[in-house]
Parts: sequence; structure tokens; C-alpha cells
Amino acid sequence: MSAQLEVDVTSGVPAFEQIRAQVVAHVAAGRLVTGDRLPTIRALATDLGLAAGTVARAFHELEAEGVVETRRRAGTVIAAGASVPTDIARRAAQTYVAAVRAAGLADDEALALVRGALLGTPAQAAPALAHPGGPALHPSAR
Repeated sequence: MSAQLEVDVTSGVPAFEQIRAQVVAHVAAGRLVTGDRLPTIRALATDLGLAAGTVARAFHELEAEGVVETRRRAGTVIAAGASVPTDIARRAAQTYVAAVRAAGLADDEALALVRGALLGTPAQAAPALAHPGGPALHPSAR
């Protein structure tokens, strides 16, 4: 896998959702393409310091959304035609809103963070929010 995943265990966003959202974001950005292989559940769980069931749930949700597929002997790979349809983006937005609400941020601060992410620059005067479940990526993956 050419893209890096990271989980913030102190975040209000569940770890499986952070993994799911980051894989979707990597696909949307073209960092992961059709046929790219994801690490095994066990290997990724070990790398991230999570239970295998947490990673399995993320992979299951990604498969249900059509982002990945599991092939015998090939493992879990990015599915042909995987994209980020509106419903996936909507779900990421809802997760982001829940995270900023839990962090106590005002709407204008949350919007500033989104604008900064869209522009590829840090938002001015808004506190940092670690991987809120939206398309935020690990800085080294950009």
C-alpha cells in the first residue's frame, strides 16, 4: 500500500471510521488505485496498535461501499471503479460534524478547517483537529 494510515485513539471518532475515511480519501486523491493491495487485517491492526476486529470492521464497511474487494489469495484490494460517491462524502461530513461538536468547536471554526483542507493550507485561527473522520490525511501522505 502506497498511502499511509494513522489513527488518533484520543479522537471522538471511532478508530474503524478513521481507517475507513482515510482509505476513501486516499482513493479520492488517487493515492490508491484499482488493484492496490491493502495490508492484511492482522498486519494493519499491529501497525496501528488496534484490535484486529476494529480493522476488520473498517474493511467490511469499505467492501459494503464498493471501495475495496476481497480476493482469494490476493487479499483486500481497491475495487475497480472505486470512487467517492455523494453518500460516502455525506457520511464523512456527518462524522466530521460529530467530531467538531464533541471538540466544542463553533461552526465558523469547523468551516475554517474545511476551507483550509480544501485549499491544502492550515486554517487561520482555528484549533487543530486530529483526523476528524473526514478526508484528513496523514501529512506525510500528501
